[in-house]
Amino acid sequence: MSERAPPVTATEEQHDDQETPRDEPPESTGTVDADAESATGAEPTPVTTGAESVVRALENAGVEHAFGVQGGAIMPVYDALYDSEIHHVTMAHEQGASHAADAYGIVSGEPGICLATSGPGATNLVTGLADADMDSDPVVALTGQVPTEFVGNDAFQETDTTGVTMPVTKTNTFSSEPDRVGTDVSEAFALASEGRPGPTLVDLPKDVTKAETDREPDEPQTPDTYEVQQRADPEFVDAAAERVENAKRPIMLLGGGVIKGEASEVCREFAIEHEIPVVTTMPGIGAFPEDHELSMEMAGMHGTGYANMAITHCDTMIAVGTRFDDRLTGGIETFAPDAEIIHVDIDPAEISKNIHADYPLIGDAGTVVEQLAEAVDESPQATKWRAQCQQWKSDYSMAYEAPEDEPIKPQFVVEALDEATSDRAVVTTGVGQHQMWACQYWTYTEPRTWVSSHGLGAMGYGLPAAIGARFAADDDQEVVCIDGDGSFLMTLQGLSVAVRENLDITVAVLNNEYIGMVRQWQDAFFDGRHSASDYGWMPEFDTLAEAFGASGYRIDDYDEVADTIDAALAYDGPSVIDVHIDPQANVYPMVPSGGDNGQFALAEDQL
Repeated sequence: MSERAPPVTATEEQHDDQETPRDEPPESTGTVDADAESATGAEPTPVTTGAESVVRALENAGVEHAFGVQGGAIMPVYDALYDSEIHHVTMAHEQGASHAADAYGIVSGEPGICLATSGPGATNLVTGLADADMDSDPVVALTGQVPTEFVGNDAFQETDTTGVTMPVTKTNTFSSEPDRVGTDVSEAFALASEGRPGPTLVDLPKDVTKAETDREPDEPQTPDTYEVQQRADPEFVDAAAERVENAKRPIMLLGGGVIKGEASEVCREFAIEHEIPVVTTMPGIGAFPEDHELSMEMAGMHGTGYANMAITHCDTMIAVGTRFDDRLTGGIETFAPDAEIIHVDIDPAEISKNIHADYPLIGDAGTVVEQLAEAVDESPQATKWRAQCQQWKSDYSMAYEAPEDEPIKPQFVVEALDEATSDRAVVTTGVGQHQMWACQYWTYTEPRTWVSSHGLGAMGYGLPAAIGARFAADDDQEVVCIDGDGSFLMTLQGLSVAVRENLDITVAVLNNEYIGMVRQWQDAFFDGRHSASDYGWMPEFDTLAEAFGASGYRIDDYDEVADTIDAALAYDGPSVIDVHIDPQANVYPMVPSGGDNGQFALAEDQL
C-alpha cells in the first residue's frame, strides 16, 4: 500500500498561482471575469482574438472546470486558457474528457465542458457525446478544426466534426467568424441546459481562433427561435388530477428528467402527501429516497421484483421525466397493461413515442407536478394497494446467499461500501453486472448521487466519471466508483489524472475475469458458449494502481472487506480496491429482452 504523495507538476503550480484572491487580480494580459470586475472596479481586459473570446464566453457563463486534451488545432484556445482562472484538467484520453464533463454536469446541474483538437481528438469525444445525448446530460464540447481554407481538402487531422457529431448532439455549430465565435460558445452553453438538456458542440477552425477581434461575446442565452413549454395545458392537468383522485392502484414512475428538472422535492412531496408508491427508472435513481416505505426502487430489466409487480398491476401511472426505453418497459404490449398513463415530459417528442399517454402533460417536470398537486383535491383511496405493494416487497426481497466457504458475493461488497459512506456519497459506475449490483444493493436517498451510463451503456464510463464528479461534488461528499474489471480496463489510464490532481476518489473493481453480463447472457441464451467473454487472466489492479501513484488494495476473503474499505476510503487521494468476486455470480431479478416485467426471473432456470 503506497503512501506516496503525487509530484507537483508545472501545470499544478500554474493552477496554484491562479488561486489569487479576487481583490488582487493576477498581473497578466489575460482576461478578467465579471466577478473580478465587480470586486475590483477594474475594466476586464479586452479580448483581442477569437480564442480569447471563446474563453471569455466560458468565464461569463461561470465555468470553473474544463476537461480536455491539447492538440494543434485547439492550441490557440488553450493558449487563451493559460491566463484564465478556469481550472483545466488534462485528461489521459478525450473519451475520458467527455465522460468527466458528463458526470460533472450530472452532479453539478451545470453543463460540463470538454475540449479536444481536430481529427482523432474530436472523434474520440463521440462516445461521451452519444452517452450525454442518450441520457440528456448537459455538456459543451469545444473542438479544434483545421483552418477554414483547408476544410474539405483532407488536411492533416481534418474530420467533418459537425457532420460526425450531428446525430449525437442537441445542436452543433461550425464557427466561421472571429467576431461571432465567442457568442457561438455562449449560445451552446445556454442550449446545453435549457429545456431538455443535452450535449452541444462548437467546432473552432484554427484561423478563426487566431484571428483578431475586439468583439465581446454575448451573455449565455438561447436563440429567440428556441421555445420551451413550461406549463401543461390546464384542461389536461384537471383531467389527470381527476384520474389520480379516482385511482385504486396508483404509482408514480420517476425518470431522469425529475432530477435534471430539479423536481425531486416536489415529486417527493406529492407522493408522500397522497401516499402513492414510487418506482424509479435507472436514470431516476435518487429522485425518491429508497429508504422510504413508499419506495419500490428501480423497475425494468434488472429492477426489483416488487417494482415490476407494481408497474404490471397498477391502474394509474404518473410518469414524470421518462422516455419509456426498452430496458424499462420490456415488451410494450405487456407494460402496465391495465394502467391509464399520465405522462409528464418537457420534450413533446417523447409523448406517446413508446407508450401511449392517456393524459399528455407537456412542460417542465417540477412546474407540471406542482400544477397537478394544486389540482388534486382528494388522495386516492388505495389502502389495500399499498398493503399489496408492501407484501410484494416482502415476497421478492433483494436477499442473497453469501456462504463463507465460497468466493465473495459482489452484493456484499456493494452493501459494505454503502455502509461505510454517507448518504450523500456519489456513486459512479461503468457498465455491466457491477452497474446493476450498484443499482440494486446501494440505498440512494438523494438526487445527483448516482452517475452512470444508461441509454448508451458505455463501458469505461466509471473512472473518468468519478474524476468529473469529484470536481463537481462538495468537499464532504465521498466519490466511489464501482467498476468491473472489463470496464475498468478500458479507461484506467485516467488514474494518472486522479493522481496528478490528487483527487480523493475510491475505485472498487469487482473482478470476475469476465465481461460478466455477456457471460451471463451466454449462459442463459447461448448454451454457455463463452465466446470472447472469458478473460481468464487480469492484471493485478492493486499493483497497477501503485504504479500510477495511487494506493492499491486487494480483497479475497469476507473478513478483509470492512477493514480494507475503511482504509481505502481513509486514504487522502485516489485508491483502488481489486475485489476478487465469485466469477459465477449473476444479476437477478432479470426480465429477458422484450419480456413481460411481471414475469421476471429470479434464477437462470426461470428464463
